[in-house]
Amino acid sequence: MAPKKEKKTDKKKKKDDSRKATILFADAVLETLESEKTLPAKFRRMLKKSRLADKVKDKTVAIKMHFGGGIGYTTIHPVFVRVLVDAVKEGGAKSVKVIDGEAEKGIARGYTREVLGCPVVSCFGESGRYVYREPIGFRDLDEALLSGEAVDCDVFIDLAHVKGHGDCGFGGALKNIAMGLVPRETRSKLHRLEGGLIIDRTKCTYCLRCFKACPNEAIWKDDGKKEITFFFHNCSYCQHCVLICPEKAITMEDRRFEDFSHGMARVTAAFLGKFRPENLFFINVLTNITMYCDCWEFSSPSLVPDIGILAGEDIAAIETASLDLIKAENLLPGGLPKNRKLGEGKHLFEKIHAKDPYLMIDFLQDYYRCTKDYELQEVK
Repeated sequence: MAPKKEKKTDKKKKKDDSRKATILFADAVLETLESEKTLPAKFRRMLKKSRLADKVKDKTVAIKMHFGGGIGYTTIHPVFVRVLVDAVKEGGAKSVKVIDGEAEKGIARGYTREVLGCPVVSCFGESGRYVYREPIGFRDLDEALLSGEAVDCDVFIDLAHVKGHGDCGFGGALKNIAMGLVPRETRSKLHRLEGGLIIDRTKCTYCLRCFKACPNEAIWKDDGKKEITFFFHNCSYCQHCVLICPEKAITMEDRRFEDFSHGMARVTAAFLGKFRPENLFFINVLTNITMYCDCWEFSSPSLVPDIGILAGEDIAAIETASLDLIKAENLLPGGLPKNRKLGEGKHLFEKIHAKDPYLMIDFLQDYYRCTKDYELQEVK
């Protein structure tokens, strides 16, 4: 009887995996000059249509977003965060908080308790070590440290700002978890899957752009020798130095983007596995879509016009829908830096970063029950 039961289960799983996930869509296009036709108003109606209240009633809720930093200004506008927080409160949640790695970085962009209407806290608590260890077992990624503030909530809402990304190909819901809910130790292991950093000193002009761009003080300078060196203890392998070097003197050795994509998918799956599917909700904001991540701590012009907001219960579906809506033919003049041209690739982000942005999503389907198949339902 056991083999028959296993066979029946496999058939059911295959049938379930062929389903299409419903993704709600609020278009940024303004049809008429009325407040209720604007994107925040549509977002409010979207949350009501999603039956978010049924998810959050009498539960503790964590909203994960990316605050950005420095003088960056193209993160998610606080108005949208406040609309979400208010909807969670009105739904009868026991408590709600907005979380990111370093809460103080959000102050300059208006992410405060007074503006958002709820506590704004670090993913890793006041001590910075509020984490859970989760075994991963993929190459050098032996384990991942996961945010305690996120794991211990009843309902997790992933509020992601979609944009390009030099390492991941793009940043959305998946990156907001795999990179956003882990401390530097785990981010370093993830980035290291791509390969190691090396410098060609014959090309280095000691302009120190890499030194100034490094967010982790992992580059040391020697003014006497006119040389820079890497302090790998601090290095997160974010590749800011690689991307900013005008002479291409810094490169990644033995590039393994496929391994990196595997690692990102595995960490994301490990975190999502802590929750029942009905206690997860994903929101992707497609406004101010720039070529690089908000962690660069400055902003560049938008690549394409604002598209809108997506929401749903399936992470692979919402990520795929987001990418599908961002089209190379809609590239805005000035969206790329001067003298920067598009390369080869099927997607706009691939033409910019030479990495397939769909790859992480493909791998996630191997480790977590989700689907790339979706149908959009527009919320007017």
